[in-house]
Amino acid sequence: GGALVAGQECAVVESVKAAADVYAPVGGTVLAVNDTLAGAPEQINTDPYGAGWLVRLMPSGAPELLDAAAYRALITDAD
Repeated sequence: GGALVAGQECAVVESVKAAADVYAPVGGTVLAVNDTLAGAPEQINTDPYGAGWLVRLMPSGAPELLDAAAYRALITDAD
């Protein structure tokens, strides 16, 4: 039920050698946090569009988000 602001830190991903901040792509209300990642963090890499999600947000406003296919097309066109 917490609120996030676009660009605000919403998680930290740690590895053996480093820690990296994860920033909210859009602002909104947190609907759920994936607590199962504490015991199986590899899911972020192995199943990012399935079991590896971090948080679920209800966006505030109407942000322009891209699905995976649209993002791939965007970055492919940029090359």
